[in-house]
Amino acid sequence: MTRVVVVGAAGRMGRTLIRCIATRAVPGIELAGAVDLWDSPEISRDAGLVAGAGELGVAVTANLAAVAPQADAVIDFSAHHGTAGNASRCAEWGRPLVIGTTGLNADERGEVERAARRIPIVMSPNMSLGVNLLLLLVEQAARALRDRGYDVEIIERHHRQKRDAPSGTALALGEAVARGFAWPLDDVAVYGRHGMSPHARPDRQIGFHAVRGGDLVGDHTVVMAGTGECIEFSHRATSRDTFAVGALRAAQWVVGRPPGLYSMRDVLGLTPAPEGPP
Repeated sequence: MTRVVVVGAAGRMGRTLIRCIATRAVPGIELAGAVDLWDSPEISRDAGLVAGAGELGVAVTANLAAVAPQADAVIDFSAHHGTAGNASRCAEWGRPLVIGTTGLNADERGEVERAARRIPIVMSPNMSLGVNLLLLLVEQAARALRDRGYDVEIIERHHRQKRDAPSGTALALGEAVARGFAWPLDDVAVYGRHGMSPHARPDRQIGFHAVRGGDLVGDHTVVMAGTGECIEFSHRATSRDTFAVGALRAAQWVVGRPPGLYSMRDVLGLTPAPEGPP
């Protein structure tokens, strides 16, 4: 049995994780603790009731230190500024960590990377099998289309509550394309467009476009447009359960691993796209 603590327990993904644990969506997982912000109205309430899964006998607390050291692993779907500090604390306690939080800046990611020298950490912007397969396919397609005149645009759609844009998954897709094209993403990324451009679209560019509205779970499309044809790769999430199940499997997988920063490719056993001629 793998005992886990869920950080961000009152959020959308936190509630989904707790419900999936309660319904045994992934056998062999037990809820050891549930953590949320100090000012959350859910503090001291039963985590199962917060998640709509019935009473579980685990109260939501704001004190990670009170529950994490007794768990086998911590799953963090909180906020970027909190996740980095949580990684450092988990390293102090020797607790493996799964991070699904997105929007970390360079300093925060650096803090996570330093923690990964002491503990195993699985960090991924998307925990679903489908999206991680998509990342491999997109990279392989970009490698095959390198220097053949294909323009790439990435479109993502999420619910109105999502604050970071582009999504972490969209950025990961952009990185996969950039690897395939052998481009530095920071040099070619464009985030939305507005107004009259003095020039046509340059050849070396990857466009990102974010849509926010309603309760969309998460849609991602990579458009590869050439002369006379257009190739599209799409993934649509219809339930957050797919992300929660992936995170729970990651928690089982990470326990007992050596220190390091891992991805869902490692968890799922997916091999990277093979190198080929440009």
